[in-house]
Amino acid sequence: MLSDLKNKRVLVTGSSTGIGAAVAAGFAKLGASVVVHYNANAGEAASLVELITKEDGRAVAVGGDVSSTAGATQVVEEAVAHLGGLDVLVNNAGALVRRAPVTDIDDELYDEVLDLNVRSVVMASRTAVPHLRKAEGGAIINTSSVAARNGGGPGALLYASSKAFVSNMTRNMAKELAGDGIRVNAVAPGVIMTPFHQRFSTPELLESMRKTIPMARIGDPAECVGAYLFLASNRMSGYITGQIIEVNGGQYMP
Repeated sequence: MLSDLKNKRVLVTGSSTGIGAAVAAGFAKLGASVVVHYNANAGEAASLVELITKEDGRAVAVGGDVSSTAGATQVVEEAVAHLGGLDVLVNNAGALVRRAPVTDIDDELYDEVLDLNVRSVVMASRTAVPHLRKAEGGAIINTSSVAARNGGGPGALLYASSKAFVSNMTRNMAKELAGDGIRVNAVAPGVIMTPFHQRFSTPELLESMRKTIPMARIGDPAECVGAYLFLASNRMSGYITGQIIEVNGGQYMP
């Protein structure tokens, strides 16, 4: 049922590691041509591209800082140049940056978190839309978070709020772009073991979060991939737009 993803041209931002890497590999396994985007992790991106190509997939790495308007624009345009067009944009790049209570938030942290988690999605989408219109059935899939629903963990005020922005922006863009044949949805992962939590969450915090999950375990990046593939497939989800798919083991049930 996902055979319509074969030969689709896909850009996954923030795909050198974690969920993004799993998603990029998932598209490639189904025959899509994939741009693996990275900023700091050039080596990880190159390794993923090598793995994909060894398995007869098609992938190329593109670097750039999508937290700036110029950087986001450059990454999308370079991806389009490599792919010869664009059918699917996955806005996955994002980070907590660092945990900080509200009293420790300064302008620098505010700008860094909002630029990476919000500006990147707005500007990458803005640049991608003309190309997706040409594709006649394009899709934008944003990465939100369970934090957009529950406010996030300790010191994650800016991150959680930025992801709530992404969720609501998804709904607005879905309305705006429906007439162009572009579907806009999002995936909201819960607690997934990625470099994000390895960097920002202590074992004690992870255990406290695990206890709130009905499935009683932390998720794996591969368990998020199906939601992205489903939302990219017109055959599977052609009448779905403006939706947020929660992938969280039951931690939050809207």
